[in-house]
Amino acid sequence: MALSISMNAQAQTTNSRFAAKESLSLTNEWDKTFPKSEKVMHEKVTFVNRFGITLAADLYRPKTGNEKLPALAVSGPFGAVKEQSSGLYAQRLAEEGFLTIAFDPSFTGESGGSPRYSSSMDINTEDFCAAVDYLSCRKDVDSERIGIIGICGWGGIALNAAALDPRIKVTVAITLYNMTRVTQQGYFDSMDEEGRYQLKKQLSEQRTEEFRKGEILPQGGLPDVPTDDATEFLKQYIAYYKSEKRGYHSRSLNSNMGWNITSTLMMLNQNLWIAASEVRTPVLIVHGEKAHSRYFGEEAYQKLTSGKYADNKRLLIVPAATHCDLYDGGEGNFIPWNEIVDFVKHSIK
Repeated sequence: MALSISMNAQAQTTNSRFAAKESLSLTNEWDKTFPKSEKVMHEKVTFVNRFGITLAADLYRPKTGNEKLPALAVSGPFGAVKEQSSGLYAQRLAEEGFLTIAFDPSFTGESGGSPRYSSSMDINTEDFCAAVDYLSCRKDVDSERIGIIGICGWGGIALNAAALDPRIKVTVAITLYNMTRVTQQGYFDSMDEEGRYQLKKQLSEQRTEEFRKGEILPQGGLPDVPTDDATEFLKQYIAYYKSEKRGYHSRSLNSNMGWNITSTLMMLNQNLWIAASEVRTPVLIVHGEKAHSRYFGEEAYQKLTSGKYADNKRLLIVPAATHCDLYDGGEGNFIPWNEIVDFVKHSIK
């Protein structure tokens, strides 16, 4: 009997903690990097993940109809905020009849969590699952028709969430990264085992120094203008994140001081897509023909189709598009909206 009482008390404590929300500062003004649509309703919402972090999201809902709607949770790019690319996708999909949320990941944007500007593949996967928790419990959502959209590094995280959570009925990964692969092996797999060791040594020593000083330091972010020897994809990142006309936002890590220096340390020993072949639900991978990150998309497609659930997986290569062109369409309106909408609607009809 004593054991039973102890367990019940523990359950009550857990429920109390799960229900508690952090106090967040949410702006009421329209501060997105894209125009506001007159076809949808917009509001700010919050929900708590299983690590006790309160996430802030923009909710978009079609103005017409009162029936339960299919829903989508959107996040990314990695280091961006909901006022950038994820919000654009969420609003556009709401115009197509979905209830959507674009959320700021833990430790970033208007969401809670400390220390700020940290990343974790574990916690970030949970962020997607927590978004599904929230959508599943809304009265205006059909809980059997929920999907997720991840952009850039969040496309890779979306695949991990899809492998973990059968409630996710469709997944779209846009211009995705494999964050653990690029951290462990560098761009285009240019880092060897010795390079990884030296990186671990550097980041571990950084931890000691930061603990000694009581301060966690940022990486420094993107430069305002590219240097003469900058790679083409770095120039593209700068052109998006640093431009007031495209993607700059005051709360975006990529537009400002970047992630914490030690933020990627745990990725050096992780395998984000270890269960990718076990994803049973439909997945659409969208990548630009000229994207530096295209090889991540092709890797993901190979892993997704290596098992017995290959039939409902699709890889869409957008001609002439670069990585960042799929953030906002670029100069060529490269985002394949029709294909994305058709795939999602067919998958969760």
